[in-house]
Amino acid sequence: MTGDQRRAKILSYLEGAQGQISASALAREFSVSRQVIVGDVAILRAQGHNIVALARGYVLEKSSLFERVFKVYHSDEDTEKELNIFVDAGGVCVDVFIYHRSYGEVHAPMNLKSRFDVANFLTDIASGKSSLLKNVTSGYHYHTIQAESAEILDIIEANLKENGFLAPLQDYEPKKLRK
Repeated sequence: MTGDQRRAKILSYLEGAQGQISASALAREFSVSRQVIVGDVAILRAQGHNIVALARGYVLEKSSLFERVFKVYHSDEDTEKELNIFVDAGGVCVDVFIYHRSYGEVHAPMNLKSRFDVANFLTDIASGKSSLLKNVTSGYHYHTIQAESAEILDIIEANLKENGFLAPLQDYEPKKLRK
């Protein structure tokens, strides 16, 4: 079993747990040391999973946030408008990712919560440090958006549609991207 597979199983165990799960119990389950589990949990936390260490083990705190993935398409010039649609409605742009037929999904964290965050991101792009990930797939890309309500996500979706940014999913794209 690879480290990625083990971490996926740890996350699955935590999601289904009724209480705390100790690092020692996870270590026995996966035939690794307790320290390997502690490292795995650190990696999972860095990936954005809200794992809390309590007196008798780990728990995964459930988020009260709503989340939706939007497939979008636009020009480089419309990037600011697109990102501001997310944050102006009260959403958080968690990430950007593409689906490439050969490479599969390629993700990049964003964590944009405000126009200030959007402006800083665009300044970094304009400085030549890198280019927009969407350009690898001719402008088509996805964003994971979190919000405090489904209604906020509906408003974001309506604004994306109104601006012509929403893109239809293709048959070859992963089914998990479909609503």
